[in-house]
Amino acid sequence: MIYPSVEELSQYGKYNRYTLCIVTAKCARMVTDEYTRQREQAEKLIANKETDKSLASMIKRDIRDEKAVKNAINRIYQGEYKIVDSSINLQENN
Repeated sequence: MIYPSVEELSQYGKYNRYTLCIVTAKCARMVTDEYTRQREQAEKLIANKETDKSLASMIKRDIRDEKAVKNAINRIYQGEYKIVDSSINLQENN
């Protein structure tokens, strides 16, 4: 992966690669869970004939079209999630 660099993700040495791997994995799990929730909701609407939209159109494009790890890295880099402390906890910024 070229962008963002590991150096940028580590906030210029503040976090080591191990921490980044764990944080990225946790964030990727959160992205996957979000995708699963949206898909289940969409499938329920389709099964109940409450919508005529396609399944794909009811799921957010970024989590539908990109891999969970890539989404996680981008979210961490953009500040949507931040590392709270060295015990590797994530906090969502909303």
